[in-house]
Amino acid sequence: MREDEGAGGLPEELRELGRSLRVPDVDGESMAERVLAQLLAERVPAPVAVAETETERWGWLRRRWRSLLAALSGVLVVAVLTPPVRAAVVEWLGVGGVAVEYVPGAPPVAPAKVPGCPEPVPAAEAARRAGFEPLLPEGAVGAVTAVTGRAPRAVLGVCWRTAEGAVVRLDEFPGELDPGFVKETRVQPEPVLLADGTAAYWFAEPHRLTFPLTSADGRWRHEVRAAGPTLLWVRPSSGLTLRLEGIPDRTEALRVAASVR
Repeated sequence: MREDEGAGGLPEELRELGRSLRVPDVDGESMAERVLAQLLAERVPAPVAVAETETERWGWLRRRWRSLLAALSGVLVVAVLTPPVRAAVVEWLGVGGVAVEYVPGAPPVAPAKVPGCPEPVPAAEAARRAGFEPLLPEGAVGAVTAVTGRAPRAVLGVCWRTAEGAVVRLDEFPGELDPGFVKETRVQPEPVLLADGTAAYWFAEPHRLTFPLTSADGRWRHEVRAAGPTLLWVRPSSGLTLRLEGIPDRTEALRVAASVR
């Protein structure tokens, strides 16, 4: 019997194992695939002593198989525990131009004030810069608009104050915005419906928000801040992503969102 006959099925078994391991992709390639590729590239050398019987040969293969499984499991555990890789080994949800990263083990985020719209501009100017008309909710007394970036990668903000003086912010941007918003939350958002049946997500707890800004020289950069309770949805007619922050009551947030025109 040829020396590699008994081991012929091992690479295929490794590939089947890789397909069954559900680890999120990292740079387009799963961690399992990368580990398996390395194992297969460094083919396990044959034992020094030739096995005398087929039973002894398969016994050696079973021991080698167990050692490969142990090595692979160890690499995957390290991937989960290593901070640079941790962000990839989580659940992701895409809502329009927002990526939602669910990290149940993340530390709690302290509540923070909702930022207003710096350097507000007239609605007509905001529309020109953003490439679309700003959507305004009913009852937003004294609302102002501000724009970050330019079409087609502009973020248009609408800001106003409630009767109690709290700041409310409605961010609007194309669904394909790149780079866009990233929310990191330790509590999964709650799926909800607007009055017209549009699907939305309610983030009840404070969470970390990464968002794009443009620097003085026109280059994009990212800022990170704590965000409070937020309602997130996509307007089907325009494809715009809308993000409403500053209304801690879910029912009221849904009412305001339904009035956006």
